[in-house]
Amino acid sequence: MPTNTFWLHWLPDIDSKADSTYFEQEGAKILIYTFPILLIATLGCLYLHLNKTYGDDVDERSNASGKSYRLASWRRPALVKGLLGIVSWTELSFLLMFIAFLVWSFSAYLHGMFANITQLSAAEMGVKVWEAKLESAALMLGLIGNICLAFLFFPVTRGSSMLRLVSLTSESSIKYHIWLGHTVMTLFTSHGLCYIIFWTKTHQSSEIMKWNKLGISNVAGEVALFSGLAMWVTSFPRVRRKIFELFFYTHHLYILFIVFFVLHVGFSYSCIMLPGFYLFLIDRYLRFLQSQQRVRLVSARVLPCQAVELNFPKTPGLRYNATSTMFINIPGISKLQWHPFSITSNSNLEPEKLSVVIKSEGSWSHRLYEKLSLPSPMDHLEVSIEGPYGPASTNFLRHDMLVMVSGGSGITPFISIIRELLFTAATTSCKVPRVLLVAAFKKSVDLTLLDLILPVSGTTYDISQLQLEIEAFVTREKEPTTDNQKLHQTIWFKPSSLDAPVSAILGSNSWLWLGAITSASFIIFLLLIGLLTRYYIYPIDHDTNMKYAYSSRSALNMLFICVSIVITATIAFLWNKKGNVKEMRQNQNTDTPAPMASPGPGSWFYNADRELENLPHQSFVQATKLHYGQRPNLKKILMECEDSHTDVLVSGPEKMRQEVAAICSSGLANNLHFESFSFSW
Repeated sequence: MPTNTFWLHWLPDIDSKADSTYFEQEGAKILIYTFPILLIATLGCLYLHLNKTYGDDVDERSNASGKSYRLASWRRPALVKGLLGIVSWTELSFLLMFIAFLVWSFSAYLHGMFANITQLSAAEMGVKVWEAKLESAALMLGLIGNICLAFLFFPVTRGSSMLRLVSLTSESSIKYHIWLGHTVMTLFTSHGLCYIIFWTKTHQSSEIMKWNKLGISNVAGEVALFSGLAMWVTSFPRVRRKIFELFFYTHHLYILFIVFFVLHVGFSYSCIMLPGFYLFLIDRYLRFLQSQQRVRLVSARVLPCQAVELNFPKTPGLRYNATSTMFINIPGISKLQWHPFSITSNSNLEPEKLSVVIKSEGSWSHRLYEKLSLPSPMDHLEVSIEGPYGPASTNFLRHDMLVMVSGGSGITPFISIIRELLFTAATTSCKVPRVLLVAAFKKSVDLTLLDLILPVSGTTYDISQLQLEIEAFVTREKEPTTDNQKLHQTIWFKPSSLDAPVSAILGSNSWLWLGAITSASFIIFLLLIGLLTRYYIYPIDHDTNMKYAYSSRSALNMLFICVSIVITATIAFLWNKKGNVKEMRQNQNTDTPAPMASPGPGSWFYNADRELENLPHQSFVQATKLHYGQRPNLKKILMECEDSHTDVLVSGPEKMRQEVAAICSSGLANNLHFESFSFSW
């Protein structure tokens, strides 16, 4: 776009060929900017569906180790500390290329614009040369900001095929959204300030209050900018972490921001940022439909370490991979707050159950723990969910050894990995990597989190087949305390006719349905704007005395987008909901224990010397070593890993993640490959 070739040759040629009585000049913009991305997203859905249906994931992962490590060095951390957090060489390379692209675009635009600004041309405009250049620079800042805006919504589209095609998830991509958000608002704020200075210096202050029928609407741009500033100010870490609710509620101003941005620049130019937002709208509406359903909560296991495990029934058709997450809302605590949690269950090992673990670390989770730990616990709890969301596939079997380093509740993503590996080791001939779990806890009571590694219902698989070692460190106590010898409390909830098992929002063929929604809704949108343009707008625009207002046209186009998405997504949702009724009824009719509050078995680590009841737990205890009054020597532990391909996964406090990243990037051991899990963005 910044080149003269585009503006002087390509664009006029495309406009002349794409111009029609059905789309006018909007057709060219949709063809160039919107259609290609939606086509890739649709084909990506088809690819993921075929890969899920016909791909032999286990064999593929076990035989692809050579290919996996060709570019292993690019995945290592390049930056460990700083404003950007932990950044790999791949991420740093793409970031530098993106910045270079923005700088080149801005320079190319300015060079072309400044070449046409002379003393004579400025005098004809009634301004000075520097003022004319300031106006051009302000315009170019807006153009560059729109480039960043085009990428802004991709990382936060949780069910996006675009992310899965490049092996990303929305959780791992949040930091890209943060980087882009800061860049967008820096550019748009500079864009607005430059125009205000220009209008002030040239005595055109009245421009601030203009809403033009044709062309740019300044008032709409100002509303969009103020909405963006409100989101920007509340998104900085100090505000976001201390007053999360303010950040959460203010961030919904993105609706106002996008609507008035489109009214500001017109729908044609908005087609540059439309694809990412279009896919986000589909995802957001599907999440809304799913969140309106109440899911059944079967039981809750309350641990002495102020953590609870929530157990939900699920339809057998719901499949998810290890390290998946789920967003939970409990109206009894807050009707608006949604919080993400790692899924600890495994869809292979536990085909009819889904579990999450919630540690009491914030006000919301603490209120939940208090509700469930009352002397007379409740017999029903309303819960809504969104998800699960996770990677399209995992590559843990490609490694010779997995080293999992966790701090406190950071152990939860690793529980699902261990259960997946346990199932694979027991049911396939595939080689399973050795596993070393290094878990650091503040107090000995937190050791009860290790009990969650095995399902509450138990397992018939021998955990010794997994080659699992657990090094547990209690940092603030030199020996176990007697008051920690508490029993788990299991609460069984009464079923409700309004509750349903957890199911996939679009069924077992979710990728195929998502591709159908994307393509069908876009076709409906094109039909609607085509009919509107041909039979209503076109006659007005070709009347010599009238022109149809840009803002009205933009508003109608936005309405048509919403209508087309709502129609197609609702049909897909209702179709799949009807298909899941049989499975749901079967799960609801399953006999369940009567509601009660009964103590479960005590922690295996407080009773390791007692007579063990079955082999899995015996092997589990034997695989565990406890260390009191010390922190793990992570450098020593990682340097002693001699396997040629060792995957180091870390989940926990920021300092722990930085320490592990520094060790893996130091170059002292070329066999270490770093991967981080974090929700503390």
